[in-house]
Amino acid sequence: MENDRSQLGQIDPRRARFPCCIVWTPIPFITWLVPFIGHIGICREDGVILDFAGPNFISVDNFAFGAAARYIQVNCDECYKLLEPEGDATWDGALKKGTQEFQNRNYNLFTCNCHSFVVNNLNRLFYSGHDKWNVVSLAAVMFLRGRWVSTASVLKTFLPFAVVLSIGTLLGGMTFLIGIVAFAAVMTGWFLVGTYCIKGLIEL
Repeated sequence: MENDRSQLGQIDPRRARFPCCIVWTPIPFITWLVPFIGHIGICREDGVILDFAGPNFISVDNFAFGAAARYIQVNCDECYKLLEPEGDATWDGALKKGTQEFQNRNYNLFTCNCHSFVVNNLNRLFYSGHDKWNVVSLAAVMFLRGRWVSTASVLKTFLPFAVVLSIGTLLGGMTFLIGIVAFAAVMTGWFLVGTYCIKGLIEL
């Protein structure tokens, strides 16, 4: 896929415009306990965010759980080919097909969620030269490569976690800390097992 990125708009967090980006934001309560778990979406060429926000519903330009905190701008040249062999497909055309597919899917936090939607589109785009993306690899890439929108975004993500951790440790001590670690282990373990051990459990 060839795409002249000079014709694309610039990233503008104030207007929530992230052309050809993957975006992430913390989820209240969940991210307060495990700061690397959040909500994720993918953006059109004009920067508008698309995210799988509920059963049979793709939210357009209304990112669930608030403004994007982190993003990865995808180099369109890395999308070496699209799954459509005729060669006339576009970035937005691929996202349109992904949107149409997920508008007919039920949302489930554990088996078909926002990560599934983004992975489906990355595989459709053949991002980084392959179509083997899954929810674990997507989460890892966002954690390792995601850029923070601002210092305020960092605080929005980690300050509630620090407050909850401090108060919980003060009141609950080691029991609370064990509970936090167990919750993070269960959440992480579920997606690892569902992705690598039980084929088809995590929908893409």
